[in-house]
Amino acid sequence: MSVTETTTEAFVGRALGDLAASYGGVMVSIGHKLGLYRALAAQGPVSSHELAAWTECEERYVREWLNSQVAAGYLAYHEESETYELPEAHVPVLADDTSGVFLPAAYEVPASMWLDQERTLEVFRTGEGVPWGEHNGRLQCGVASFYRNAYAAALVPEWLPALDGVVERLEQGALVADVGCGHGHSTILMASAFERSRFVGLDTHGASIAAARAHAEEAGVADRVRFERVDAGAYEGTAYDLICFFDTFHDLGDPVGAARRAYEALAEDGTLMIVEPFAGDAVPDNLGPVGQLYYAASTAICVQHSRSEPVGLGLGAQAGPARLTAVLEEAGFTSVRLAHQTPFNLVLEVRR
Repeated sequence: MSVTETTTEAFVGRALGDLAASYGGVMVSIGHKLGLYRALAAQGPVSSHELAAWTECEERYVREWLNSQVAAGYLAYHEESETYELPEAHVPVLADDTSGVFLPAAYEVPASMWLDQERTLEVFRTGEGVPWGEHNGRLQCGVASFYRNAYAAALVPEWLPALDGVVERLEQGALVADVGCGHGHSTILMASAFERSRFVGLDTHGASIAAARAHAEEAGVADRVRFERVDAGAYEGTAYDLICFFDTFHDLGDPVGAARRAYEALAEDGTLMIVEPFAGDAVPDNLGPVGQLYYAASTAICVQHSRSEPVGLGLGAQAGPARLTAVLEEAGFTSVRLAHQTPFNLVLEVRR
């Protein structure tokens, strides 16, 4: 076998693995929505008949699904007893919907990408964009559910303390804007932690604002949180102590304009907090599963939204610290500091 043939064979294996993973995502979503993972997590080894009875599903389908999970390495199979088991280490990822690494809800995002493919093909040819609210509804629900858990695990205990003096200010009583708040989970997390502060969540998507208001009522923080449907560059108010952009800055058509509005709206000693997907400054810095995921989402979602708005800069989810800093400096900011980073996020502290 020639070198070329060997290389091709190796790549076929890689591509086949990616294809199998895309099939597997459908199985994960099914397991989540039917409560199969939760039932497995509550027991030790179980048979397909037991799991089918507990979840009120048809056994033949459950057995085939279980075998798909064993083949993927998600479940263990005990041949002698013909039973299946969810390893304890897999529970936070597949069965605990409060975990910071819970992933099944995230599969709603690629589902929406497939359903929106015709629009994506169209904008590739025209150069136009697709607004966030015009994507299939599974996108908004999937993003909100996935980020809710990630923010719950990191926003209050890690990200805010990484900013100089911000936690102390929030404890004393601050005015905070959450720009691009979506379903409001980030806003509500902060409001729940800092009772003396007041918060306003801002977003252009009406359905998300309605969901955010309902979530605030449910969380018992509606007395100190309000949500408004407004553009990132046109909201009212000044003297904000903290303005936040959570995984939304790169989606904006005019991030320079949005940053300039934040500059105007901040108190003189206020802080702008930019949380963005993790990225380096060059393509070789972003190779691997995280970069693969973010570049794909950026192609099908982020750049499309940016191109649907005036200016249409199209920063993309892998803009990187240098490009983000250049945008913020163009808006007038003079201090941009990488305050914290994880394998999935960059946290920038921005000041006048």
